[in-house]
Amino acid sequence: MPLNRLVFSVLGSLGVYALYKILKLIQQEYTSDVRLLPGPKSTHWLFGNLKEIFNSESNVLQEQWIQQYGSTIKYKVFLWETRLYTTDATAINHFLTNAQIYQKPESARYTLARMLGQGVLVAEGEHHRQQRRVMNPAFGAAQIRELTEIFVAKSTELRDIWALQVANAGGAARIDVLAWLSFNYNFSNLSSEGTSELGQAFAEVFRTGTTFDFISALKTWIPAFRFIPTRFDTNMASSRATMMRIGRQLLEDSRKEMAESGTFEKGRSRDLLSLLVRSNTAKDIPANQRLSDEDVLAQVPTFLVAGHETTSTATTWALFALAQDLRVQTRLREELLTVSTDNPTMDELNELSYLDCVVRETLRVHSPVTSTLRVAIEDDVVPLATAFRDVHGVLHDTIRIRKGQTVMIPVLAMNRDKTVWGPDSFEFSPERWESNKISNSIPGVWSHMLTFLGGPRACIGYRFSIVEMKALLFTLVRSFEFELAVPASEIQKKTSIVQRPLVKSEPEAGNQLPLIIKPYVHS
Repeated sequence: MPLNRLVFSVLGSLGVYALYKILKLIQQEYTSDVRLLPGPKSTHWLFGNLKEIFNSESNVLQEQWIQQYGSTIKYKVFLWETRLYTTDATAINHFLTNAQIYQKPESARYTLARMLGQGVLVAEGEHHRQQRRVMNPAFGAAQIRELTEIFVAKSTELRDIWALQVANAGGAARIDVLAWLSFNYNFSNLSSEGTSELGQAFAEVFRTGTTFDFISALKTWIPAFRFIPTRFDTNMASSRATMMRIGRQLLEDSRKEMAESGTFEKGRSRDLLSLLVRSNTAKDIPANQRLSDEDVLAQVPTFLVAGHETTSTATTWALFALAQDLRVQTRLREELLTVSTDNPTMDELNELSYLDCVVRETLRVHSPVTSTLRVAIEDDVVPLATAFRDVHGVLHDTIRIRKGQTVMIPVLAMNRDKTVWGPDSFEFSPERWESNKISNSIPGVWSHMLTFLGGPRACIGYRFSIVEMKALLFTLVRSFEFELAVPASEIQKKTSIVQRPLVKSEPEAGNQLPLIIKPYVHS
């Protein structure tokens, strides 16, 4: 085909696709109640409100809009698409429990799949249900109890490395706690640099995701542009290749160790991947319902990013909060020092009531995942707890949703909603969990929060995450005192998959949280 005909054909196809998208958006705009919602004016002819959202701190702008326009609003995103945003608990419960209607949009699955593959976070429908069915036993209380020893051992290894750094610095050291906590996972050893091979790959991906990129945004929404290579694509491909190479080796090692023990049922290995392999080969799972090797491997990056990376980020934010409030830090340390062993069991960790309060409050105020997207795959009517007054002044107690409508589930905004948590909702106050007056209106799977979502797609590993976080805090806070190395106003939150800290005056350094760490001296 001559070059000019090929160019004409490509441009013609893009033109037809663009016309289709425009007509579809116009049809949706004029047939859905979402068009009647209040909300901010679009600030860009192509990106709507997207760029200002991206350039602001995580979720803050949407929370301001909720205060200004009410609990159920709309705003514009790419190609003039109108997005529904609500902190109405009844509506959110409807979205989360009706997973067969509200699924991850293709654009979101495309972005996640480039890093995570077709794991449990990305899969939909029967494929997702199959993965959950096989994986559930690997995340039970008995399995996490078994893994707690590994969590504590890794925490102790990290403690000893920090202690050496502090000693070499003369008794106080500036340490980037985010770099060390990231990828201190139970698959590999900590390196002397504080980051593993995987950690370095992911650090570059997260760094790339902190700046707005026109081409990447275009590729996310318009599949026809996905052939255009970008730096982000290169980083993603490199990261995925590293994960798959290490994942295949881990899978081979897990199978070898369990085979050497005589049976998969009595395997000695206790890392998470081995638990999944054991669960996948259980006698009560029919052969035709077991996961393929590719599906098992797809869970490796899911474990690392959606599992461990969220936990390490949450622990980073916990240390950030403790460094700002020495009273809380001291009270927590005093409770932790009442335990006579450095190697607590899961039950011993869970018996520490103030540690539990600190973990809950961290996951409320500093939720690692700040929001998630859904799209309606069929028409629906959504109930509301609080009626909204539309742009014409008419009151509505339901919203009519059309197929293709995107919905933002505001995790952090719900966790900090003043109507639920009170006027101090933005403040870090572990004591609020001692009052037994926590609202039960939020439809979360854990602790009346949206941190781990709810419904059929609630986080499968939330118990895993909580115990791992408790093990880290138990070991580190008993051993060290923490202070901010820069003013709190210098720390900015930016979301690229998870919400991570940046130092405003050191953007070239990427994500980091520098703290001054000193050894705690027992009186």
